[in-house]
Amino acid sequence: MADEVYDGAIGIDLGTTYSCVATYEGTNVEIIANEQGSFTTPSFVSFTEKERLIGEAAKNNAAMNPRNTVFDAKRLIGRRFDDPTVKKDIESWPFKIVDDNGSPKIEVEYLGENKQFSAQEISSMVLTKMKEIAETKLGKKVEKAVITVPAYFNDNQRQATKDAGSIAGLNVLRIINEPTAAAIAYGLGAGKSEKERNVLIYDLGGGTFDVSLLNIQGGVFTVKATAG
Repeated sequence: MADEVYDGAIGIDLGTTYSCVATYEGTNVEIIANEQGSFTTPSFVSFTEKERLIGEAAKNNAAMNPRNTVFDAKRLIGRRFDDPTVKKDIESWPFKIVDDNGSPKIEVEYLGENKQFSAQEISSMVLTKMKEIAETKLGKKVEKAVITVPAYFNDNQRQATKDAGSIAGLNVLRIINEPTAAAIAYGLGAGKSEKERNVLIYDLGGGTFDVSLLNIQGGVFTVKATAG
């Protein structure tokens, strides 16, 4: 890959079960396919005695190596170990979660040793994969990104997602609410009309299903309510 740096920012949908990456050129958005030709990449990281797998390869390894294949990091990011949601999720995950001074850490066996990773670190590995997919397509280094998060994410979860981007070597220009990104993609709010609109957006994802009520006026998007 050339040392030339891509001027723009890539957009990354960091999903609970799948992630995707896109570029925005002029007025066109192009979703970039991974090496398998798929426009979505599993948000899975698998650790073995010899290597670390990310994406399709990691998901394919989950059945053989469930104890060391991590997914759903988005459900952990920015949360405390004693969070009721975390406690409930731990019961269904095949990988081990340990309490590190109140923060949940994922414990795996990697290269013959026990290792602990935060949700930010696992998410950064997925983000690195998405960055590499974009760089392969563009033939340039990518340094800037915009990442989407659920509208209900609190400040801790948003900052933790931004931290994951930094670990992946990305300057995260903006964290955008997923329903806002969907509204923009469908041209809602284009033209900055002063006419007020209320839009209900459903987000049926692989790990969550939520709904958001957006108020759009003058090109400004305001999340009025979320549930899910």
